[in-house]
Amino acid sequence: MCGIYLTNIPFEDNVVKEKLESISFRGPDFTGIDKVGDITFGHLRLAILDLDTRSNQPMFYEDLALVFNGEIYNYKDIKIELIELGYEFKTESDTEVLLIGFKHWGKSVLDKTNGMFAFSIYNSTTNTLFSARDRMGVKPFYYYWNGSELEICSQIRPMLKGKQINEEAISMFLDCMFVPSPYTIAKDIYKLPPGCYMEVNFNTNELRVEEYWNLKPVKIKDIPYEEAKKELHELLKDAVKIRLQSDVPIGSFLSGGIDSALVSSIASKVSPTQINTFSIGFKDPKYDESKIAEQYAEIINSNHTTTICSPDDILELIPKLTEVYDEPFADSSALPSLLLNKVTKQYVTVALSGDGGDESFIGYPYFDSLVRNKKIIDIPYPIRKFLSNPTLLKLFGMNSHRVRNALSTKTRNDFIENIFSRKGLLLKKKNQDYMKHYQGYKKWSDIFLQKAADLNIKLWLENDSNVKVDRASMAYSVEVRSPFLDYRVVEYARTLPMHFRYEKGRQKKILRDLLKEYIPEEVFNQPKRGFAVPIGNWMRKELKDEFLTALNDDFLNKVPNLNVEKFKTLLDEHMSGKAKHTPNIWKLFVLSKWYDEFGFN
Repeated sequence: MCGIYLTNIPFEDNVVKEKLESISFRGPDFTGIDKVGDITFGHLRLAILDLDTRSNQPMFYEDLALVFNGEIYNYKDIKIELIELGYEFKTESDTEVLLIGFKHWGKSVLDKTNGMFAFSIYNSTTNTLFSARDRMGVKPFYYYWNGSELEICSQIRPMLKGKQINEEAISMFLDCMFVPSPYTIAKDIYKLPPGCYMEVNFNTNELRVEEYWNLKPVKIKDIPYEEAKKELHELLKDAVKIRLQSDVPIGSFLSGGIDSALVSSIASKVSPTQINTFSIGFKDPKYDESKIAEQYAEIINSNHTTTICSPDDILELIPKLTEVYDEPFADSSALPSLLLNKVTKQYVTVALSGDGGDESFIGYPYFDSLVRNKKIIDIPYPIRKFLSNPTLLKLFGMNSHRVRNALSTKTRNDFIENIFSRKGLLLKKKNQDYMKHYQGYKKWSDIFLQKAADLNIKLWLENDSNVKVDRASMAYSVEVRSPFLDYRVVEYARTLPMHFRYEKGRQKKILRDLLKEYIPEEVFNQPKRGFAVPIGNWMRKELKDEFLTALNDDFLNKVPNLNVEKFKTLLDEHMSGKAKHTPNIWKLFVLSKWYDEFGFN
């Protein structure tokens, strides 16, 4: 887990050093800067495997030079194969395995890797560059390209100086609380999409992006439930086991939910030593899961640490939010995530998490909403449009957000997309061009819930969940590994009959049945609270002055395409207690802090 940097722009050495220092939290153990011809390499190392300096980067092999961020979990198997082919190794790192593997197989090495990664390999003989990002988009990869000049980095901050703001990206952010790939907040800077590689030929100034992995059309297995449960269990055990490889202390995040409980339970069985587990709690019982997590920890015999989060803790972390989330990012659960990693770093450097379980095993509350409202969506649109009249909705007591959406959207797919997008609620002019990059979900499955899960994996998981976890963990130099994001688990889950995962409102059925083998059902069968914070209440009370100061007229009037009057109405309604508009207010607050941090006025 590190930070990578590469450019052919002839920056002075001190400029490159300053760029790396701006994201030094990603790799505090070693900073490496080197040049090969016109290419400058930079690397920030967080040492996890083979702590010796021999594994520092940039790393070289014959005419190849590499900068690499992440982990190749099956590197030992790949290494054995390469040794049998006659290659010799000087380190015990996965970095060297990746480099020599590319030397032998070229881009086909991607098909052999199981990991989270973003890397670039320069070939000095051919004057070409090969870069790739992992299948699920766990690790970030930003690049600037103007037709001849290239700059690559793990974060956008070192690349922002002198760039123009991408005003369309502001609209995307206000629509879905993040800037979705391949776009970024700056013009001419892009994200390499997950499951893609990029080839640059510096001789001809050609850049090409190609896909090497994606979700595929679903083929449902004809398999008995107990056999599927056994196969999934074995797959999860292996996914956990290979993520326990580390030369530094390792632990596991443990909330009150099913996913982290299952990961931690499996880890406690396959780990040769007692595992450390960590959770965040809140004084408000509506948000607090710490007591359930402590029960889990006692049952699986982990060494557990609980940290209670207060409004003061959140206020202190707001500057950290803009420091490490260097694009506007409005998932408020990033705040407790930062606090969790801050505490975790005091004990371990690597932590397992349950991220990804909800996507593959139908765990989010909106899945229930889709099922409840499916009959409404199937009513012919003209009738639904008539029924969407606000007066009629109030008369029949059907004025919920999801019901209004189900009545007013033209198709099932529109209803699914509404889950992840506000459809221009805060905008003067709607702009949803970004959705064209995520339309694959329509063709991979005919199953309503699977369509929603696939869009969740492609749009939300990469741009929200993975960003949240990467930046929050890297802020404190912690590496987070998520067994549910093992591509084998994702692929396997999609082949299971839907009723194995979701049955009569019982979400994550198969995971719950697996967890019963470790923890009694009466302990974990409690309402899920989510990793949220009571930010809506805090902005009316403890943080009110902070919000009103940030959301002043000068700021609001300079936000491109923002419907200022509509937003101010929402703000007044929320602050007076007439309604709740927490997500929309938080978006603008985060954006104001981003403007202040990066000087875009």
